[in-house]
Amino acid sequence: MILITGGAYQGKRKFAGERFGISEEKMLDGGVCSFDEVFSAECVYGYHKLIKRLMAQREDPVRYTERLCRENSGMILILDEVGCGIIPLDKGERQWREQTGRCGCTAAGHSVQVWRVTCGIAQIIKGEEI
Repeated sequence: MILITGGAYQGKRKFAGERFGISEEKMLDGGVCSFDEVFSAECVYGYHKLIKRLMAQREDPVRYTERLCRENSGMILILDEVGCGIIPLDKGERQWREQTGRCGCTAAGHSVQVWRVTCGIAQIIKGEEI
């Protein structure tokens, strides 16, 4: 697995496409894709949105992420950093941030590479550049 993270609208998808040769058509949108198709996807972006959808269905997103790491270890996972900034007053939003962070840690732990993209500039923060 390769994890690409960073803030919203920082160029993560563009980086994934250029660096790893993935076309937009092969990238699944975590905000709308089915939960099952992620297990065979080459790349999923907006994984933080998928986490929110899982929580709305009362599914455990960390367990789902652990399963994803086992069953689709060759994929590229794109996850927005959502834990920075002002802490939301809404309890559900705070729980979503926490679960997103836990899922990110799980994915990073199973990843051979972790990239952080800021202002379109990618830095490898885990693993070796290949």
